[in-house]
Amino acid sequence: MPSSGTAPRRAGVEALLAGLHSAPVRVVAWERLEPWAVARVTLRGEAVPRTVVVKWVRDGPGETRTGSWRLRTEVGALRFLSDDLGLALAPRVVAADLAAGFVVLEDLAPRAALDGLLRRDGAAGHAGRLAAFARARGELSASTAGHAGAYLRRRAALGPVDPAADCVAGFARLRDGAPVQAAALGVPLAGRAFTECGEALAELTDPGPFLVLSNGDAEANNVLVRESGPPDPRVIDFESAGYTHALLDAVCLHVPGPGWITVGDPVAAGLADQHRRALARGVPAAEDDRRYGRGLAAACLFWATARLQRFTALDARVRGDHGRAQLVETLEAAARTAAHHRAFPHLAGWARRTAALLRRRWPDADLDFTDPDAFPPYTARIH
Repeated sequence: MPSSGTAPRRAGVEALLAGLHSAPVRVVAWERLEPWAVARVTLRGEAVPRTVVVKWVRDGPGETRTGSWRLRTEVGALRFLSDDLGLALAPRVVAADLAAGFVVLEDLAPRAALDGLLRRDGAAGHAGRLAAFARARGELSASTAGHAGAYLRRRAALGPVDPAADCVAGFARLRDGAPVQAAALGVPLAGRAFTECGEALAELTDPGPFLVLSNGDAEANNVLVRESGPPDPRVIDFESAGYTHALLDAVCLHVPGPGWITVGDPVAAGLADQHRRALARGVPAAEDDRRYGRGLAAACLFWATARLQRFTALDARVRGDHGRAQLVETLEAAARTAAHHRAFPHLAGWARRTAALLRRRWPDADLDFTDPDAFPPYTARIH
């Protein structure tokens, strides 16, 4: 069975599925989906799916996303969604052998990852799929609000969580590290901006009615949609799932994530409204302009402040590196979101000043990211 980054043996998958169905099951094809520890597997047997997806733990030198807790978290979250809540917003767990370190999931094909479609075709041709993405994020939050206890019981039954994955601890690390980074840059996070930074982090660590389940990575690469007909989206990759502030999952609509230089204007495109209306069906507090705006601004400014930790690495890169432009737009997009919702004005001002400093330091990143001809929505970052 899997060890040191190797895939599960086919015999192990066959035995697990045969035990569930009380009939022989044979693996007839195994397609590795690089670079992930994932394979699409074709089966032959009675009462089994034709294809499934097998995902396993990767450990060993040079591996990332290691640790058996990740697989336990994914299994717990997916079973919570399907078995406890009856939702079809994510893949169903067909079978799991956590001791051996692998899980068999429902195959969601022929859906494709939304980020790949956006990179291939541009956002203009996928407006409906982007709207479905925004709704799916809101629906996941709305459907899981108020059910934290049930999820935590299910997850606890599977074994311990990695303490480093605790989001509150992550907020605390950011709170302590942000002023140091800001001072080193020459844009001190002090006075009212520092006070508002603490207020924003308090908003996120005490979400109240906005406490919902997130998969922990709300980006377009983690939603699968159909290329023809209704998008019928599914959210994937729950390795870092947990209960947190719902509006952290809306940041990806307003501020560029790791894959993009800019995501465009979500208000003008209607994506912000699609997400908010879906969220409000389970979290009525989202209809309160002040509460919603304050939470969203806090989430976007938190993301921008966290991404600023990349400054040293980006400063050492060659002229024209897309990461530099992305960081400038991340800070400015977060500040625009806060200004739109009239929240945290001093912290937003600090973000704008920091972006201005980076524009001066990096002339190659001194660009007009609001120009839709130069930077259409979902302009891909080239790594």
